[in-house]
Amino acid sequence: MPGAIYAEGLVKTFGDVRALDGVDFDVPEGTVLGLLGPNGAGKTTAVRCLTTLLRPDRGKAIVAGIDVLKNPNEVRRSIGLSGQFAAVDEYLTGRENLQMVGRLYQMKAKDAKVRAGELLEQFNLADAADRPAKTYSGGMRRRLDLAAALVVSPPVMFMDEPTTGLDPRNRQQLWEVIKRLVSGGTTLLLTTQYLEEADHLAHDICVVDHGRVIARGTSDQLKARTGGERVEVVVHEREHIATASEVLRGFGKGETTVEEHTRKLTMPVTGGAKLLAEVIRELDTRGIEIDDIGLRRPTLDDVFISLTGHLAETEAEENGGVQDAKGRKTKAKQEPVQDKDKDKDKAKKEAAS
Repeated sequence: MPGAIYAEGLVKTFGDVRALDGVDFDVPEGTVLGLLGPNGAGKTTAVRCLTTLLRPDRGKAIVAGIDVLKNPNEVRRSIGLSGQFAAVDEYLTGRENLQMVGRLYQMKAKDAKVRAGELLEQFNLADAADRPAKTYSGGMRRRLDLAAALVVSPPVMFMDEPTTGLDPRNRQQLWEVIKRLVSGGTTLLLTTQYLEEADHLAHDICVVDHGRVIARGTSDQLKARTGGERVEVVVHEREHIATASEVLRGFGKGETTVEEHTRKLTMPVTGGAKLLAEVIRELDTRGIEIDDIGLRRPTLDDVFISLTGHLAETEAEENGGVQDAKGRKTKAKQEPVQDKDKDKDKAKKEAAS
């Protein structure tokens, strides 16, 4: 039996650009799947196909036991969606926005009012509940949008980079909200650019690049694929970077990563604390003063570098770099669909039909 979210061979092209190139994944009920990848990798396109905002060219998609292509209206009644951009009515108050969503989902007026009050408290918006949304800060709008996605407590949730624009305190609060949702049985597909977020929340992680799933597993499994540990050294003087890099190469089993602005060097190693002591002795022998040194396990950043050859976010991908149907690097074309905010509003209204 497929899980609460199931995708098989999803393909979506826009002209010569192949945004999805046979994506497969299965999300068991009551779990979180973190969908990670650079901008242009296909994460948002996958979400939009699964939430009926786009129709895939090929493939199969099942959400909450419902075929997405055959019964899109039924799918919309069973999901919540928070897209990359806050889709709120600026001229309504926060309370009115939430009550409107409740009424669109055919809640009774009294129930919609009560639910709006609960969510305003939960997302720390109660003090601004009766102000027009156009007076909200970007972070407040983001929280209001997330609250709107939770009005009907859907069994399946899709969150596309939900904490973008939130400060650390509000990000932590949202993580607690997500944990409570999942503990109550909600299934969540989460795309994020914060690798720490996926590490913290996801039961399983899919790494997507150029429209394909290139790795799948738990955070620990993906880190184990990268292998070994990392020695990190921060040298006191910038002119010592080259010598310190030479020292690390003598102990490591790969290339040294250098961050010039922070004077930090990182090298994959094996040998644990004993090796760390040897590195310290050799640096001291060479007369290299250090501000900090430590041994750590691989991070999801290391996984990204190992699997894709680059970090999760790079300047090229910020500008829309994706792979075309022939495997060439190109700039993404504008998707021939409605504006994302309008798409989401349409989905909410159709859910009431």
